[in-house]
Amino acid sequence: MPSLLTYWNTLRHLKPIQLYGRIRLRLVKPRINLTTAPLLRTQSGRAWVNPTRRRASMIGPESFCFLNETHNLTEGWDNPTQEKLWRYNLHYFDDLNALDAVKRVEWQQALLLRWVRENTPTVGTGWNPFPTSLRIVNWIKWALVGNVLPPECIQSLAVQSRWLLRRLETHLMGNHLFANAKALVFTGLFFEGTEANNWLEKGLRILEREIPEQILSDGGQFERSTMYHALATEDMLDLYNMTTAYESALSSRWRSININWWKRIIPMRVWLKTMCHPDGEISFFNDATSGISPAPIEIEQYAARLELPNCPFSLQGITHLADSGYIRVEQDNAVAILDVAPIGPDYLPGHAHADTLSFELSLFKQRVFVNSGISCYGNSIERLRQRGTTAHNTVVVNEKNSSEVWSSFRVARRAQPQKLEIKRNGRIIVRCAHNGYQHLPGNPDHSREWLFGENALVVEDRITGKFGHAEARFHLHPSVKIDKKIIPSSDNTKVLLQLPGGHKLQISVEGGVLRNQISTWHSEFGLSEPNICIAVFFNNSMIRTHLKWASAL
Repeated sequence: MPSLLTYWNTLRHLKPIQLYGRIRLRLVKPRINLTTAPLLRTQSGRAWVNPTRRRASMIGPESFCFLNETHNLTEGWDNPTQEKLWRYNLHYFDDLNALDAVKRVEWQQALLLRWVRENTPTVGTGWNPFPTSLRIVNWIKWALVGNVLPPECIQSLAVQSRWLLRRLETHLMGNHLFANAKALVFTGLFFEGTEANNWLEKGLRILEREIPEQILSDGGQFERSTMYHALATEDMLDLYNMTTAYESALSSRWRSININWWKRIIPMRVWLKTMCHPDGEISFFNDATSGISPAPIEIEQYAARLELPNCPFSLQGITHLADSGYIRVEQDNAVAILDVAPIGPDYLPGHAHADTLSFELSLFKQRVFVNSGISCYGNSIERLRQRGTTAHNTVVVNEKNSSEVWSSFRVARRAQPQKLEIKRNGRIIVRCAHNGYQHLPGNPDHSREWLFGENALVVEDRITGKFGHAEARFHLHPSVKIDKKIIPSSDNTKVLLQLPGGHKLQISVEGGVLRNQISTWHSEFGLSEPNICIAVFFNNSMIRTHLKWASAL
């Protein structure tokens, strides 16, 4: 049971609207409005452009695979034995716009009608605001590529939109409220008339407030998750697609405001590219894994279909995403992505991990050091472990987390990065510290320096103040192997790693000893791959970890 102090350190950061919104959500249940749906609006701008494509999830007329777990619809739309996130996905209808969706049109039409028949308005998981928002958008996208929505589904879209308007997720804010607003814009443009215009106006007014807050000046989404940033970039492209397809439905005021919104899309795409490894996929910071957001290449192809400008830029050297708090260093066959960021917005740390001063590293276009990713969202010991400091490439003091993650999406005390320095005098040096351990006995602080040399990197970790135990952790990608097993002893200070393609990485340590530990890496929800974590135990207050790489050592 969390202590009263833990609750206080969690709740004191919330906005009043979140507290009010939670009370309203519990106590106020609006009436369902079943009146006839408005007429559909005629497109009046550029033709609708095919959106991003995800992998197919409908593998049979009644069979679905989400999160690498397969179930049958005969088990019901809201089977309590299935994880809530799996049930959410069942109600999203992502498959309508997935790869080769045209081959499943008959299945999809039957599924749409079945959903309307079997999901009584307001009842069950499917009517929660978030799946309702995603479903509205997916149904409309499916119709805009040329499919015919049955009349029952058009009527249901209106009923869902009316319900959503009164169930906005102001208690959560962030990406949830953004998804609510996006759905209202879609449905407000898809239909016409006074009611539809009210949906549209409400959605646009929310976005007018949320886009400047949620999309930082450097292009990053403010929750500091690479996965949610990719989803936010897709959202912005979808909104651009929809508003330009129905451009004449917008007032001159909104058309003018939209121009400024769309200017943010290029920085968002640049940010995403900056935070990707050379393999083209996202790095894993905070809640992040592959298979949920569209692949970065899908997002770029979507932008190209929308005829948006290319993003010409070079990632060589150092790229500092100053507003988000990430740094990319690319040189000598190495790409390092450093986390010197706050865990996220104070009032919305639900997707945060205790990963301050962690980093990921690719060598010779192969991932070498990886944060552990996520495989689940439920309230479990494994969820807590994956959010904890030990699952990341940073320093653990006294076996505590640098930020107090708890429950599925809660954070009490938060680590704050401090004293960031970046030097480019011949060699790139990045220094930063954080205060996440100051509440422990002895008031310890962790500071880290990354010094990039020629085919080499030195990571120096210092702890000021008193502490009992500390270790720096370096999680290896599953494809990276130890040439010679580390045998526990008092003087293990060196190890040689075998990288894919025959390359070598030597790790040597000053001020500590090495141990190898078994861990797991989670490239997608529902997946766990065994990997090795190199743990470096502090002898005193400082360790230096030397990395040197070459084709052969």
